[in-house]
Amino acid sequence: MPRSVPPPKTPTRLAAIAVAVCGLVALAVPVAAAETPQDPAGTGHCARIQALRVPGAERQQSACLGELTTGGTVASGHTDPADWSGLTPKGLATPAGVPGVQIDGYFPDRSTSNTHHGWNHDAQYVIRLPDHWNGGLVVSGSSGVRGQYANDRAIGDWVLSRGYAFAATDKGNTGAAFYRDGRAPGDALAEWNARLTQLTRAARSVVAQRYHRPPARTLATGLSNGGYLVRWQLENHPELYDGGVDWEGTLWRADGPNLFTFLPQTLRDYPAYAAGGTDAARAHDAIVAAGFPAGSEFLWPFHHQYYWDLTQRIYREEFDPRFDGATEAGTPFCASGTPACDADYDYASRPAAVRAAVAKIALTGRIGKPLITVHGTLDVLLPIAQDSDVYARMVQDSGRAGLFRYYRIQDGTHVDSLVDVFPDRLRPLTPCHHSAFEAMEQWLAHGEQPPPSHTVTKPAAADQVTLLNSCPLL
Repeated sequence: MPRSVPPPKTPTRLAAIAVAVCGLVALAVPVAAAETPQDPAGTGHCARIQALRVPGAERQQSACLGELTTGGTVASGHTDPADWSGLTPKGLATPAGVPGVQIDGYFPDRSTSNTHHGWNHDAQYVIRLPDHWNGGLVVSGSSGVRGQYANDRAIGDWVLSRGYAFAATDKGNTGAAFYRDGRAPGDALAEWNARLTQLTRAARSVVAQRYHRPPARTLATGLSNGGYLVRWQLENHPELYDGGVDWEGTLWRADGPNLFTFLPQTLRDYPAYAAGGTDAARAHDAIVAAGFPAGSEFLWPFHHQYYWDLTQRIYREEFDPRFDGATEAGTPFCASGTPACDADYDYASRPAAVRAAVAKIALTGRIGKPLITVHGTLDVLLPIAQDSDVYARMVQDSGRAGLFRYYRIQDGTHVDSLVDVFPDRLRPLTPCHHSAFEAMEQWLAHGEQPPPSHTVTKPAAADQVTLLNSCPLL
């Protein structure tokens, strides 16, 4: 093992990715462009759009668009590229030819962290209804703590091009200070679950209004925090869905593992590893023991700088605000031994109230509808051994293995844009999500069983163009 860590290959590119990075901590910025309906009267292909009503919404505004994918919504101001920047590889194709109706708005809420549209109002949503509908509805919650447009490139474009109606929510609070929402520890995350349930019910109604029949199938999908929402929904509200596809969902368990059982040790030991010297080998082994796979070391500098510290501090503040007293979300990059330093956080020794707060939003594995999970083996934000490997065992132990398939994607990592920085070491997960989604379609439509759970190996001779356009599950 090297005695010191070399600098990232392309620091400028890495810094750019970090500005709007995925995972758990990305921020959102306002939509700059004003709404510009292409058929404001709704007299053409969008006839009667003003009659559509989103049940329970406090505000809604409808637009008739010639293009619902980001191939058109970027120009018309009906998405925000900052919401989804950094989530997908640069070579990902943008489909086109999807005219239809878009509805933006918000549900009643008292928090104001989402500044999209100048509304300064949380619980914002977007619903897109293509003219050429395949009978299905896809719903999703944002990754990280982004706004409602976060899934537009990774998920929305693709499912819209396949004829699905698509709905997404900001989860009820956004930004790195999301923990300020709610009255008690855990409330902000509990709202995420409630908001996706709320949107699913509302979107199903809007679909029925638009197409004069309810959706034949409703699928939940999402990545990172959005993947967690898929798991939770299928455990707690299976009656609303036909199935789900979970893309590296966050695992929350009151007794662990969870973020707080592996991030603090990594924060403690990484500085010694990065410094080299006599303690570097011990520190390296401790990080691997915490769950971060050997072979992922080239990703550690970036994740230490942009992910691990901030993620630990803001989520710890949500569940255990008393740890650092009056300080809000700790001290950035504090050295071990500093008073109330998150690098020294010991979840196991914290008061029972902390575990009770996590229990509010914890997963059980008791899914009630079919679920497919995909997760990269080189994920170093949510290491696979501490996340989806564990969740797969939870599903098995709950007696629901027949409803579950799990595909470990060799050399996939948490942020697909890092594939552009390390093309010789990583493979994108976006096409693997597409393959899993197609497998779910066949499972539901024809009863065609997906391949058994296994590790999807990276083809030795495949170039990035091939990997970007194909991820066969067998």
